[in-house]
Amino acid sequence: MTTALPLLSGAAPDRTVRDRLEILTALIAAPSFDALFRDEIIQIPGQHPVFTWGCQVPQCERPGYEASRLCATHDRQWRSAHARGERKAVFLASAEALAAHQGFAYGRCRVCPGRPAHTRELRLCERHEHLWSVFCRDETATPDLEQWVADQSAFHSFGTCRVPACAELSVSPLGLCMGHRHRYNLEGRPGGATIPQAWRRIYEDRDRPVPVNIEDEPAYAQWRARTGPLFRAGQINLKMLRPLVRAEIQWGLFAHTQEADPGYWAITSIQRLVAVCRERGFDSLADADTDGEHHKIRTIARSLRGTLQVLYATPEETKEAGYIETEHFGRRFPRSASRIDLTAVSQPWLRDLLWDHLATLMRSHKCPRSRAPLDNARRACTELSAFLTIDAPSVGHDPRALTTRHAERFVADQRERERNGMPTLARPFRDDGKPSLVTPNIRRIVFNYSRKILYEALESGEADRIGLDRSFITAFPPGGEAQRVSRNPFTDQVARALADEANLQQFAREYDVNDRGLRDIWEALVLTGRRCSEVLKLRLDCVGRYHGRLPMLWHDQTKVGNYNEGIRIPERLYTSIDKRRRTTLERFELRNGRQPTAEERTGMALFPTEVRNRGERRSISHTFFHLQFKSWVDSLDLGKCVPHQARHTLATKLLSNGASLAHIRRYLGQVSDRMAEHYAKVADSEIETVLQSVWVSGPGAARPGELLTGAEPLSREQATALALDLSRRSTPAEGGFCTFQPVVNGDACPWKLNCEGCDKFVLSGADLLYWRRKQEQWRSIAERAPDDATADYLHQVFEPTARAIDGLERALAGLGLLEDALALDLRRPQDFYHRLWNTAFQTSDLADLASDAAYTSTTEEP
Repeated sequence: MTTALPLLSGAAPDRTVRDRLEILTALIAAPSFDALFRDEIIQIPGQHPVFTWGCQVPQCERPGYEASRLCATHDRQWRSAHARGERKAVFLASAEALAAHQGFAYGRCRVCPGRPAHTRELRLCERHEHLWSVFCRDETATPDLEQWVADQSAFHSFGTCRVPACAELSVSPLGLCMGHRHRYNLEGRPGGATIPQAWRRIYEDRDRPVPVNIEDEPAYAQWRARTGPLFRAGQINLKMLRPLVRAEIQWGLFAHTQEADPGYWAITSIQRLVAVCRERGFDSLADADTDGEHHKIRTIARSLRGTLQVLYATPEETKEAGYIETEHFGRRFPRSASRIDLTAVSQPWLRDLLWDHLATLMRSHKCPRSRAPLDNARRACTELSAFLTIDAPSVGHDPRALTTRHAERFVADQRERERNGMPTLARPFRDDGKPSLVTPNIRRIVFNYSRKILYEALESGEADRIGLDRSFITAFPPGGEAQRVSRNPFTDQVARALADEANLQQFAREYDVNDRGLRDIWEALVLTGRRCSEVLKLRLDCVGRYHGRLPMLWHDQTKVGNYNEGIRIPERLYTSIDKRRRTTLERFELRNGRQPTAEERTGMALFPTEVRNRGERRSISHTFFHLQFKSWVDSLDLGKCVPHQARHTLATKLLSNGASLAHIRRYLGQVSDRMAEHYAKVADSEIETVLQSVWVSGPGAARPGELLTGAEPLSREQATALALDLSRRSTPAEGGFCTFQPVVNGDACPWKLNCEGCDKFVLSGADLLYWRRKQEQWRSIAERAPDDATADYLHQVFEPTARAIDGLERALAGLGLLEDALALDLRRPQDFYHRLWNTAFQTSDLADLASDAAYTSTTEEP
């Protein structure tokens, strides 16, 4: 939201208050503003969609507890019913509604509207209630209340309560309502205000004014001024607040209702915040200090201040004040406040450059999805600022005095801290308050972002405007690319420990005390190989059965832009997720007293958090799951393990059991084959050396498919000899190898590269999938032939190749390598051997290696 009126930074306090009030007054008077929040006395309905305070039992008039949303009586009844296994919706439908008895005004007298009712049952003022009781004691009278009320005359009103913060009617000439009269007596009657004991008979019945005797008028006035309003359920009394504070609370309450998933604000907490503002006389809630108050009051005040800061300050004013508001740019990062403090950067020129960089990021259509790039830029500038404060305190604030030497000393200091593991110069960035250490990654971030921000200033001309020397900017070196270190799969020992039933029960019992589904999340990660965020953000209706039996899981792969992707899952996982769905629905019913609607179900999370989650739409955070998982792993003494390793473990198992890299890439949602290549470390190393030792004759040979290297697996010596022989007598070709020596020596192929019809063409085990695809292609063409004769001709042409493929499969099956060959997906084998056939060695070096190898093999023999 943009600012309605810009405020001058140097405006006087009264001018600031006046301008702020003008902004809020215009917004509150707008047609889009909810009229419920316009009055001084805001009466919230008991079942308000955001500020709910009433009991969940239909028609019950009593306020409910914040936890159970039931009044005290129904809460006790529900605990007993819940222990018997009764559902909450059934309990609410059968529970008896109760009338209000505390925290509510009884309304006006039905005879004299100018006086308050004394009891809820009769709804008569004290005077008429007394007259009614006298009438009922008359044995000759018929006690018909309605008829009696119609015959009575109204008494004059005593006006509203003289306590300024109270809006209720007075019950006597003393000028106090019923509740404040009782409070006044309990507090010892400050000021000694009294009225005659028989004032009704002596004065009121004779239409004479009732005298009020006050012994100490200032003390009585002080008591009335400091006394707050009476507690009324669902009522927010804004009387006696400063005008700006009153408008701020009205606007803040309305703005809170406009949020997509507003947090729960208890009416009692809002009432306490209003009482604090009244007692301490705040001029503006935006500048109020509520640090010493209850944490619920601080939370509401902090949220209100965040809403107001967007209104009160323009982007230019936030720049001058040393912070930036993301909502000025229409951005709000997940699980993050909208205000980013930049005051740690003490040099104004550097802080302005940082602000401009962040503003450019948020204005861009490629704005980052998280706050990480913004925090990294702030970290870099904060570190540079801290260094300049220490190294050049006299010139650091003047960009014109900075030279190459300052930049070089900063670079040298960062590298020294990285080398020795020293802490950063800037204030701690860790949550525990400890200083961060300069790691290679932090040094890289500092260099890259410092350089980026300064070069942006150079390109925009801002560096010339402030007089920043170009040599100072160019002295910053690039930090380099981040080190991409792939995680290893779980070892067998770790995998068994993390899948042990006793350990899993411990994870659910000790580290998931509120039953948020941590064990179900972990098992889903292991069984599906999804990213952690993809499992955490699963929706309620993410599983289903198709074709009567197939269990499927539907999820979003937001990292790669794939939405509503479906994968088949094991029956065990389907059962656990289905059970978790029922648990989540029960939580929704416990919180709301009903089952969710169809529209609500589509937005509900499968693993909802307990924080600010009225509609069960927000999932538990990655941080929460990671911390609990880490504590569990530490208790098992397994070393350092992270959930993402489950993804690598599954990929490796898929490879070793015959899945191709292309299939794994598609299943796991990888962007490219390059991202999935590191999963092949363990699986490929077991098969790539032996697959290439299986050779059969090509389709053009006299006996297609004949095994050339024997029916038994080669020994190590035979494989080595064969590999050397093939490297001298063969060259890669499309779908296999050519053994025709002129072609091997570099001459042109006399058969014009007709490999399939050549008897010099051989196949390796790595070529199986290539030729199986060729076979499927020919069969597809034959099936689409216009007549049977054409189809028979195509089958006849491809028959030698088909026999070669069959022979290759039999050979691989005989050696137990058929499944491994199906797992190796090489569409162009010559590309696989590209480095081998283009790498040369010195003859003398090879001779020395051969001599060493011969000596080693001789000494190792028994």
